[in-house]
Amino acid sequence: MEKKIPYKTYLEESEMPKQWYNVRADMKNKPAPLLNPGTLEPMTAGELSAVFCDELVKQELDDTTPYFDIPEEILEFYKMYRPSPLVRAYCLEKALDTPAKIYYKFEGNNTSGSHKLNSAIAQAYYAKKQGLKGVTTETGAGQWGTALSMACAYMGLDCKVYMVKVSYEQKPFRREVMRTYGADVTPSPSETTNVGRKILEAHPGTTGSLGCAISEAVEVATSTEGYRYVLGSVLSQVLLHQSIIGLESKTAFDKIGVKPDVIIGCAGGGSNLGGLISPFMGEKLRGEADYRFIAVEPASCPSLTRGKYAYDFCDTGMVCPLAKMYTLGSGFIPSANHAGGLRYHGMSSILSQLYDDKLIEATSVEQTAVFQAAEQFARVEGILPAPESSHAIRVAIDEAMKCKETGEEKTIFFGLTGTGYFDMVAYQKYNDGEMSDYIPTDDDLAVGFAGLPNVNK
Repeated sequence: MEKKIPYKTYLEESEMPKQWYNVRADMKNKPAPLLNPGTLEPMTAGELSAVFCDELVKQELDDTTPYFDIPEEILEFYKMYRPSPLVRAYCLEKALDTPAKIYYKFEGNNTSGSHKLNSAIAQAYYAKKQGLKGVTTETGAGQWGTALSMACAYMGLDCKVYMVKVSYEQKPFRREVMRTYGADVTPSPSETTNVGRKILEAHPGTTGSLGCAISEAVEVATSTEGYRYVLGSVLSQVLLHQSIIGLESKTAFDKIGVKPDVIIGCAGGGSNLGGLISPFMGEKLRGEADYRFIAVEPASCPSLTRGKYAYDFCDTGMVCPLAKMYTLGSGFIPSANHAGGLRYHGMSSILSQLYDDKLIEATSVEQTAVFQAAEQFARVEGILPAPESSHAIRVAIDEAMKCKETGEEKTIFFGLTGTGYFDMVAYQKYNDGEMSDYIPTDDDLAVGFAGLPNVNK
């Protein structure tokens, strides 16, 4: 008789990780370094410190230290909402009539509604420790901006957020949560920065992109005394902080004696996926265990599945360092009808290297199929998922249905990055039959690729 696994597996406070895990330490092929766009040489700590907090620069550049102690102040903050539960999706399994066992790690049990708070509090803490007045950032769907505004309020820091214009208009309630926590929120691109005005002149009426918003946030940070820029995804330091998701998951699985076969995460810039898979990937890299990893991205912004692996600017305004990553080109702007999040033009250098080494798989899904999976999940599991998370739900369901066809009893694990209660405009469009799918043509993508810098490294 099968051992009865609890619906939710919680860790004790004493079992919560006290260190973040740096998967780069176990990677044979390290991610390529960030390059100075002027000299095309690797960025130094001194150069990066003009943009980022000093301690975060150390974390960004360190690819050999496997573990970093989590400061006590951050651990105390984490205890407000961590450890988060590992959930067995019994109701979904029953609805699908699949022999597969489905688990998810739920990161939406905090006011920001997503996993983003894990890194937001860390970055706010280091900014405060450095004696800064405030930070600037970008946000797409709004989860990162919401999380950072919460963290800054807790730490007593000023917070300036540049929000992708289409999301600013489609998701007004998330914008208002940021303002409630004291953040100054500006739709991007805007007339408030030099780079914003330049982008608007080149692309009148543009709905914006994360690349645009990053450029504006970096300009403000580097031109305002006492400020630094912080980023919610892509960077190695962010994946380091998010490793707490995977570390807790690994401990919870060990606690109930279960080993996942397939690990699935949505992939935009890489913070959730990277954090979710890190300790499992570490085992695979060290030859201790094997797992199948699947990155799920939107068909309308397919950086892994259709992008080029090349050095590219991290932002549309071309003021940030160059990163080697799978990219659609820093000038790529997703279609305005794309409501499912995951809008960044490139992918984390860590995940890009792992993908290029064929250690993870990638697939893209269309947004109507994503929202169909989201509603199916909500109706049986009782949580309205964020559109971003629903990309992983879509593929988890697909994998479970393959098990139904073959009779295999695989254990499927995915990251439920957060809730979708601020994303009701998108849900409304889906329910009203107004949502459409858009897949960029090769010609569309060629425009972005044409802007890639000529870097032979």
